[in-house]
Amino acid sequence: MRDQLKPEAGQPPALPGPRRTSPDPEGSDGPPADGPVALGPGTGGQAALGQAVGGPGATGRSVTGQVAERLAYLDSATRRINSALDLAATLRNICRVLVPTLADAAVVHLRDPLPNVEREPGFPDELRIHHSLGTRLGRRGRPTTGSDHRGSRYGTRYGSRSTADTGPATPVTRGGALAHTLLSRRPAEAAVLGPAGTTTGTGTERTTELLRELYGARGLARLGPGSSVLALPLRGRKAVLGLLVLIRRPPEKTGRPSFDATDTATAAHLATQAGLAVDTALRYAREWEIANELQRSMLPLRLPQPHGVRLAQRYLPGERGAQVGGDWYDAVPLPGNRVALIVGDVMGHSLTSAAIMGQLRTSAQTLAALDLPPHEVLYHLDEQAQRLGREQHLATCVYAVYDPIANRVVLANAGHVPPVLVRPDGTAELLELDSGAPIGVGGVDFNSVELPAPPGSALLLFTDGLVETRNRPLSDGLELLRARLAATQRHTPEQLCQEALRILPPGDRGDDIALLAACFDGIPAGDVAHWYLQPRNETPGRARRLAAHTLRRWGLEELSEATELMVSELVTNAVQHATRPVTLSLVRTSRLRCEVGDDSPLLPRPRRTGPEDERGRGLQIVARCAERWGATRLGTGKVVWFEQRLP
Repeated sequence: MRDQLKPEAGQPPALPGPRRTSPDPEGSDGPPADGPVALGPGTGGQAALGQAVGGPGATGRSVTGQVAERLAYLDSATRRINSALDLAATLRNICRVLVPTLADAAVVHLRDPLPNVEREPGFPDELRIHHSLGTRLGRRGRPTTGSDHRGSRYGTRYGSRSTADTGPATPVTRGGALAHTLLSRRPAEAAVLGPAGTTTGTGTERTTELLRELYGARGLARLGPGSSVLALPLRGRKAVLGLLVLIRRPPEKTGRPSFDATDTATAAHLATQAGLAVDTALRYAREWEIANELQRSMLPLRLPQPHGVRLAQRYLPGERGAQVGGDWYDAVPLPGNRVALIVGDVMGHSLTSAAIMGQLRTSAQTLAALDLPPHEVLYHLDEQAQRLGREQHLATCVYAVYDPIANRVVLANAGHVPPVLVRPDGTAELLELDSGAPIGVGGVDFNSVELPAPPGSALLLFTDGLVETRNRPLSDGLELLRARLAATQRHTPEQLCQEALRILPPGDRGDDIALLAACFDGIPAGDVAHWYLQPRNETPGRARRLAAHTLRRWGLEELSEATELMVSELVTNAVQHATRPVTLSLVRTSRLRCEVGDDSPLLPRPRRTGPEDERGRGLQIVARCAERWGATRLGTGKVVWFEQRLP
């Protein structure tokens, strides 16, 4: 058996050297007109393939052995071509099963732009080289050979390039040879290049025109006389996706002849598999993008920026080999200039995990707005997770509430990785909270822990994808993160996120990552005024005097008249419904914020008033005079607030 080669580890078996160097005469066993040949075991297929491989003088045993080896190669190559879902990996596999076993070089041209394979993309307008093996690409995207190859047991090994934009796109002219080949279901006839890019052989005029459309006369000349070129369309399930070009160097350089009918049949079968694999990769990429977009749409577009704390977030999806996850983060402003910080992770990777994440995030926002303690929020989230379906949907979560006036933070943990608290002196600490059980287990108590959070400190909440990788255990990742944050100079929450992400090892991530960083600045006690007022008839007048006195002390006399009027209206409404002391708060930051709270759960609603109505005008006054206003229902009542710009 001539030119039989032993394959290296991981490579498909080498094909036996063909004994015929000229194409079959017209009417011989070649690719049928209605589609490429699919080679497989069977008496008829083996006989036809054996005649092409061995020739008329081949013995039965040699023919059978060569057929078996070629079928083994097709089986191995097909499995490798379909072994990946990522487009770049699929293109690499396609070229590696073809080079050097079947060809010395391979170039994959795909439609530009890449089509949506879920619907009929129509006729291709342009092609662009997406991957090449065994040939280098020039500056204009033309395939060229070079002298930088090195020897191997196969004779010659060339460099590999993989990119989505290696050169200018090639337009597809309707009625041209390239368009005819793309729309055809059989490969173009193999052409042997002659001097100055000419071709030899019967019926190769269309192949010559096709190669000139792809690479130009200069590109053909660079391939060198005696090279054999074979062009095969890559067809998906609904349309043609591109073109596969195979190149064999001159026989005097490689020791094997030009492409013959058997090689064409083999390449056509693999091109069919390659087209379906590219179609699958594009479909998977589309599904991954949809799932990733779904998850991102469930995350907040932007975080609020409450006074006294600076926030930043990062979200990194996992590698494309992993399905979409259920990591989320959120920040919810609360009365009293407080803010709730939330990071959670639904276990598993699927669209179901992303959907559950969206429901839990919505529930967490609603519970946070009720101003419940952190452990109560986790308790209700646990109940909600159990109501989502028959199956248990487990999730981990850390819920924290920061008070910039008291400079305290209250946290509760439900089976989540511990957050990192960075103190003003630069020391970093993993908060070993009572982790409890994940959300969805049911019947578990959660505990809240209150810690000091002085100005200059910071808190980092994150999911386990940051600290746990395939080759690094969770404990090592946590300690590495703590040491990294302790050794860095923090200025902004964005820098805190960047430093945390530096601990990620290079390579693909198997899990998505969510980060929420909070730098605590606090609000000075001199910028806060708070009173408890008894619900009496004279209380609105006293509230006006207290507000006017505070504004004079802060040098905000210009806001005194409007503020007194709005405070009087809100306190009057609170006194009418309250049974316990009414709260009045004034906070000076970049704005003046006023909050009036009472124990009535009824939220005030603006309503139309007639000329003779004596009630219902208070909120209209507040809406006209304030820059922003609103009402928040709490677990023990409500808070009505308004804000004004400082002069």
